[in-house]
Formats: sequence, structure tokens, C-alpha cells
Amino acid sequence: MLKRKVLQALSEWKQKHGKKPLIVEGARQVGKTYAIRAFAYSAYESVYELNFLERPGLTRIFSGDLNPDTVLAGIRLSFPETKFESGNSLLFLDEIQACPHAVTALKFLGQDPRFDVIASGSALGLLHGQVSSWPVGQVEYLHMHSLDFEEFLWAAGIDGEILEMLRSYRDGTRPIPDGIHQAMMRYLRQYLVIGGMPDTVNAFFPEYDYKAADEVQRRIYQDYMADIAHYAEPAVRLKAQSCWQSIPLQLTKENHKFQYSMVEHRGTAQKFLSSVEWLVGAGMADMVLNVTTIEYPLKAFEVAEQFRLYPTDIGMLICTYDFSLKQALLSEDRERTQTESIVIKTAKGGLYEALAAEMLWKRGIKNLHFYRNTPGTVEMEFLLEGGDGVVPVEIKAGSNKSRSLNTILEMDTISKGYKFADQNAGVTGKKITLPLYMLMFF
Repeated sequence: MLKRKVLQALSEWKQKHGKKPLIVEGARQVGKTYAIRAFAYSAYESVYELNFLERPGLTRIFSGDLNPDTVLAGIRLSFPETKFESGNSLLFLDEIQACPHAVTALKFLGQDPRFDVIASGSALGLLHGQVSSWPVGQVEYLHMHSLDFEEFLWAAGIDGEILEMLRSYRDGTRPIPDGIHQAMMRYLRQYLVIGGMPDTVNAFFPEYDYKAADEVQRRIYQDYMADIAHYAEPAVRLKAQSCWQSIPLQLTKENHKFQYSMVEHRGTAQKFLSSVEWLVGAGMADMVLNVTTIEYPLKAFEVAEQFRLYPTDIGMLICTYDFSLKQALLSEDRERTQTESIVIKTAKGGLYEALAAEMLWKRGIKNLHFYRNTPGTVEMEFLLEGGDGVVPVEIKAGSNKSRSLNTILEMDTISKGYKFADQNAGVTGKKITLPLYMLMFF
């Protein structure tokens, strides 16, 4: 069983006084059902699991009166073999997007102290038009991603003691012992080509079977294409698929700003923006918005029509390339001793940026921005906001010089900046250099 951080979050929710029904949201196949089920059957005496996709007939329970007594009676009649334990029972409403009335029912079910409620689903952000009354203020939310890099390391057998030791190096003032650094870079390259989808990780470990993992990745990618065809509105369906398929090509360009013309000749925002927003709403991808000025607050300087689009799991990007690219990325010696192919040169930078975006999102850092001045002489992959104001974050697939970051750090309003690269830790003035894998602690 894969160890997931969400289990701790679920345990903390259960212990809260006056808790509300919990909605666990996230993209398809990131492990929501598996994790909730593992938590539920260990934390409750009685569990009623309603999967509205597997058993569509269960939606009838929510087709009439939505008061807790009526709904609970309908559930108990549908699961007569499960004994109800007042005060120690859980209603698990899985794939709730297939039953919009059950979403409305959450506002009433949360008022009954006899049971707790967890709902899970995909693309819930796209449901608002179908739900008669959204339970605003009556539910709690927990967003679940595919495995992050730290969880991937757990699956590889790396224990918490080693990770805590690594965490102590995050200020950049001490170099990480070279043997540990090289080993961690190898693990990061593995994560780059495997991604965090649970089925893919399970296919990879414990035999480190890249071929098996590649097959699972490609199957999930096709499942995502099928999901678009199934769930997207007819007006959006084909355009969303085209936008999704264009992402690898978009990221090979020097300026990764999403270009509709790469989706279709003379494509426009008017035609394709709603399709991009559908992909974001479905949790398949997310945006990094451009800003015209590196100044707090960044939102005041956003250019909404200029954005970069990255998948929320790196595996859904890497599997669109030939398997030989994975082999090249994994082979450190080969990359450094031979001339890289055109594919590797054009893909590598975009891949590492996508990996970094995913790692930052999985750390709970939202609303990422990027910057590129008009001449194109200064570019910053990510700008973050925090207690130190605006913090620039530069991503390097190798160990190249950081001219743009050095230029930005000359600004009086910038107190520090980070360079994440394939090199060891160090601090030079306001610049903190860390290995790419240290993003898991950022």
C-alpha cells in the first residue's frame, strides 16, 4: 500500500470538533477512492460506500426529500448487510459528480451528529451549473494530487530520517554530501519519467520496471482523453482534446506562453479559452499567469490572456514523448558526454519547468506567476509571494548561469531569490542555490 499524506489530513479532519462534510477533490486516478477507503475502514466501525458511477441506481436515494433521516433510511435499505453504528459511522459518497443532488444534500447531512460524511469526485469545479443549491459554507475541502516527490521516495523505501536530514539543508548555506546529492538527483530523474499516478508508481516499484510504468502512463493518458470526450460539453469536447494534446509542443518553445495558433492555425482565445478552462477545472492542468511588473501584489499586474499551461502530473507530459527520451533523461553520463539530440534539447527545459510547477502546486503553493520582459532579455520561470514579498524562483535543467535571476536580484524590493538546478547548494549574496529535488521542502 502506498503511503499518502492525505491519510494524516483525513485523521485530523475526523478529530475536529464541529466538523463539516468533507469534499476530497482532485483529478481522476490520483488515488482518492483508495486513500479514503483505507482511512474509512480503519477509523470507523461502520462505512457506507456509495459509488455513483459503479451503481448509478444509488442516485435515486437523493432524488426526493434530502433531509438526513430520509437519505439515511435509503442508504441503509440499499446496504442491509452493513450495521449502522450511531456516532461511529461514515457515509462515503464516491464519484459524487455523477449525482448533483447528493452535492446539495451535503448541507443537510452535515447537521446530523450520528454520522460523518466524506464525498469525493473529479471535475467538481465544472458542476456548479448542474447543482440546484451548492452547499456554500456547509462543507470543507481537501484537494488531493497524485503522489508528490516525497511520497514517491517513501514508495522507493527512503525513510523519514533521511528526508529530515535533507530538510536541514534547505537554507542553502551548506553543501549536501555529494553521494547523497547524486543519489537524490537519480531519484528525481526517476520521478520525472514516472510521475506520481498511483497505478504508474505501483507498476514501477519494486522492480524499477520502466516499460511497465510506461504502459500504464499511456493508458491513463488515453483515459484522460476519453474523460474529456465523456464529460466535456459538446461545444468544448474536441477543442479541449486539441488543447490537451498541444501542451508538449507548447513547452518546446523558448517562450512557453500558451499559443492558440499551436492548437489550430489562426486559433484564437475566443475559440479555445473555454476549453483550456475546462482542463483546469477538471484538474488535468493548471495555469501560470504572466505579470508585467515584478512587484507586490502580483495579481495587480497579471495579464490574464498570457499564461503557461502545465499538466498537474509530470507523467501525463513525459508519456507523450518516445520512450527513448526517458532513457536519455535517465542516463546522466550519456547526457553529459554526448551531444544531446534535438528532441532532448527542446524538451528538457520545458519538462523541468513542468516538474517544478507540479512540485510547487503539490506543496500547496497556488497562484504561480512568471515574468518575461518585452525584449525577452529577462525571464523568470516563477514568482511567488510570501512574508518576504515577491520571491523569484529560477529553474535550470542543468547548472547554467542565472543571468535573469541576477538581474532581478539587483532590485531593492527583492530580498532574496532561489535557483533550483542540477547542482549542489550554496548562497551568493541574495541568491540561494538548491538542487532541484529540494523543491519538495520549499
